[in-house]
Amino acid sequence: MTVTIRICGAARTVTGSCYLLETKDQRLLVDCGLFQGQKTLKELNYGDFPFKPPSISAVLLTHAHIDHSGLLPKLVRHGFDGPIFATRGTIDLCSYMLPDAGSIQESEVMMLNRRNAARGKPEVTPIYTQADAIATLSSFRPVDYETWTNVLPGVRARYWNAGHLLGSASIEVEIAGEGRSSSALRLLFSGDIGPDGKLLQPDPEAPAHFDYVFCESTYGARLREPTSPQLRHERLAAEVNAAAAARGALVIPAFAVERTQELIVDLIDLMEKGKIPSAPVFLDSPLAIRATEVFRRHAADLDEDVDVERLLGSPHLRFTETVDESKAIAKLSGFHIIIAASGMCDAGRIRHHLKRWLCRDSGTVLLVGYQAQGTLGRFLEDGAHSVRIMGEEIRVKAKIRRIDDYSGHADAGELARWITERRPIDRGLFLTHGEEASMAALAERLSGVIPAAKIFQPVLDDVYELTSAVPTPLDGTHRRRLEPESVVQLDWHNEMSKLLLDINEQIEAAADARARGVIIRRLRRALEDNGHAAQPRR
Repeated sequence: MTVTIRICGAARTVTGSCYLLETKDQRLLVDCGLFQGQKTLKELNYGDFPFKPPSISAVLLTHAHIDHSGLLPKLVRHGFDGPIFATRGTIDLCSYMLPDAGSIQESEVMMLNRRNAARGKPEVTPIYTQADAIATLSSFRPVDYETWTNVLPGVRARYWNAGHLLGSASIEVEIAGEGRSSSALRLLFSGDIGPDGKLLQPDPEAPAHFDYVFCESTYGARLREPTSPQLRHERLAAEVNAAAAARGALVIPAFAVERTQELIVDLIDLMEKGKIPSAPVFLDSPLAIRATEVFRRHAADLDEDVDVERLLGSPHLRFTETVDESKAIAKLSGFHIIIAASGMCDAGRIRHHLKRWLCRDSGTVLLVGYQAQGTLGRFLEDGAHSVRIMGEEIRVKAKIRRIDDYSGHADAGELARWITERRPIDRGLFLTHGEEASMAALAERLSGVIPAAKIFQPVLDDVYELTSAVPTPLDGTHRRRLEPESVVQLDWHNEMSKLLLDINEQIEAAADARARGVIIRRLRRALEDNGHAAQPRR
């Protein structure tokens, strides 16, 4: 029996996780995530799937993060009517996260259509609506960890705790061979692997001996400093105390699920112990507020050494559910803490707080998670002097800080150890869910552990046959949605935004009006020369 896999997302990039497994009779997805980051990638969310949704028989979902689950409502909207298998924690989180994503789609498109109307451009429709997301929830089917589930005829799956997020899993898939003498094909999809000693979560687990392992490589090029609960507290306290000394807001762009709850637990604990000043902690994200309630309900499943329910119910914590409550935060002066989504600063209420505080040297922005290429968070992390937020240029005067202790991803050493513990891997290790440099660095780290000929670094829409002795690439049998270089490089939208910021900076830095006029005239001539060069010859 022939089995093929198509890498439909998270190939040489970190978002859009989606694998299509195909046998003679069945089609199965592992994850169906939203692309995030640069606009060229995000535009894939609006296009057709590289498969027919009604042809998909079932979906295996590793966890609730939107880059793994966020296109499920679109899948259902376009004809998928099979089951979506997930752990109970994942289902509980998706019951809030997917409707929230649908609401964001609707509001973002509404604002875009207002701009398009003013520019004479056609309207666009949302990828899906909140109603689509709510309708999707009825397709979920709960599974237990470490228990085989019959997914389709001849296909079964077993979920293992990945230590990344409430309900997160690595998924073991077994596809029966044809005839009694044919052995089953054994696959393992890592999902996102959590770091060792992660707050609230156990260390990741999974069995060994597979034909193929598909492993994330988000931090394949990064080694973190050694950490412990004490060191994590000390580093967070140092950042908070420095921000308090500046007498402005500490703004934390946080992923609404898990990262936010971990931060709250530690911030409140530090306040109660007198290690940082007592101050209001505003949780300015309706989704994060609902997710916090899910964590309180699942407190028994989390780290037994942490009193999650008490700390998440502290009077220092202020929930700002409505838009008016969110706007009221802007009236505050002095030190306070704002935690708002999104974690990469590209959507949600965090943008409004950044517009207010980035231009002030009394403000501090603390980055606590991965910032994908092309996102506002990545530009801040890389030291941008100016950024554009909702079409407005903002000078960056605030202190931009980073702390790695709250990352939900294993670093390079932890990933290499996790892969090593899965051996023997008989036919191939596929590195996905990472930028090109991270995948290459992890592959190099694994030299001597996994033969180089067995390590694959696929690009978007690569297809492989898995039933041969070695995985066989099937080139030319399918259409690519993007050329590989369009995935790994900053796109023209990013370059245009940076160019506009650089022009404004140069003009403002010019000595006088005459010097500014010279710059403008040179730019205009360059545009005219380019226009003449583009004219067809007669």
